[in-house]
Amino acid sequence: MGVSTSSPEKGISVVTVDFPPVNALPVHGWFELADSVRAAGRDAGIRCVVLAAEGRGFNAGVDVKEIQAKGASALLGANRGCAEAFAAVYECEVPVVAEVHGFCLGGGIGLVGNADAIVASEDAAFGLPELDRGALGAATHLSRLVPQHLMRALYYTSRTATAAELHRHGSVWRVVARERLRSAALELAREIAGKDGRLLRLAKAAINGIDPVDVRRSYRFEQGFTFEAGLDGTGDRVRGTFGRGGGRPQGGG
Repeated sequence: MGVSTSSPEKGISVVTVDFPPVNALPVHGWFELADSVRAAGRDAGIRCVVLAAEGRGFNAGVDVKEIQAKGASALLGANRGCAEAFAAVYECEVPVVAEVHGFCLGGGIGLVGNADAIVASEDAAFGLPELDRGALGAATHLSRLVPQHLMRALYYTSRTATAAELHRHGSVWRVVARERLRSAALELAREIAGKDGRLLRLAKAAINGIDPVDVRRSYRFEQGFTFEAGLDGTGDRVRGTFGRGGGRPQGGG
């Protein structure tokens, strides 16, 4: 359980998240993920990082129950941890391919929205249930996956979009059957890793440099409103309903 790193092929590092039952990460998990992604990117022998997960889904966001139990300290920790993990993916020195299966919610959107490419299984679903969980954030990253008005509708309703829908918008590179997900992700990573390593790193820095939005600053701005909701009690009131409705896992970011 936790975050592990492997290298199945030369030039490729796979960073895998495994926090049962639904990959809702506790505070330390976000920092652990950030450290692992940054370490993989610093490795001179690595030319592409694949971000993957074990279990039922890719990511269900933050561990809301940890925040319910520990209060403000856990909320602040989750805010900082998410910011670091998202930034680690974006700032990774080499391209990052997100390998997504099942649910990708809340903080999961922050991860894949900052990745360089996404390969998803047919059962993958992407969304931000923040308004149902007493939080705000990651609209910055959802905006990188879907057009502006769709982002707003998804955000306000807490609905999800399928991998096929994101593929039509151009944000998901490829959609495959669940059993073929790893091979498809490695296929793309292999093609990327076949390029000159020094040039890849320069390309990543150059592409980040021309981005129209500073994703770290934009996300931290959003998080300020999560903190405001926490101060006036709104966050706790809405978060207090978590876990009562059953159904699929819901996360926050």
